[in-house]
Amino acid sequence: MPRSPWRRTSTSRRSTRSRSWSAHARGRDVAARRAALVVGLLVGAVIVQVSVLAPVIPTAVVPDVVLVVVIAVGLCSGPTDGAWAGFVGGLLLDVAPPADHLLGRWALAMALAGFLAGTVDRGSRPSWLSDGATVAATAFVGLAVFALTGVLLGEPGLTLAAALPVIGLAVVYDVVLGLAVVPAVRMLLVRAEPAPRVRW
Repeated sequence: MPRSPWRRTSTSRRSTRSRSWSAHARGRDVAARRAALVVGLLVGAVIVQVSVLAPVIPTAVVPDVVLVVVIAVGLCSGPTDGAWAGFVGGLLLDVAPPADHLLGRWALAMALAGFLAGTVDRGSRPSWLSDGATVAATAFVGLAVFALTGVLLGEPGLTLAAALPVIGLAVVYDVVLGLAVVPAVRMLLVRAEPAPRVRW
């Protein structure tokens, strides 16, 4: 007895729905792994910046480890991921002792920096020159926004004229740091992706 075409169509539809659901579930798992990885990197960056570098470096300017990680996430994953990573990382830095500024200033500055880094064209092959230029430009924007909000909110002793040399030195630190951090973050995010399935 010949098989009904309706049965074949019904089976095909169920198979298509099953594959679609499976792909959707895998996509959610990958997104969750990447989000957990980024949060872990941000927490680690806050600890290094606040607890390791700040007490060791004698100058008032400390490399912005959190900001560089945020820029790396945006550069590797796009503006949406860069913005939420910047907000989370900035908020962590806003509440980490010895923070003495208004809550939300770092969150705003880093969200903007991460978003801008994510708008950079990622179609071409990454290079240390393009990574360094992106870190320099977006770090300057993030630090300038943080300083500007301090001036607008009347933080004592803070002026744009006094902040510019500090921002310039911080950008140099961040570019040097970014030459190591950006490739490392890129490698970790790539490893968080599942290996492509081979169909036989």
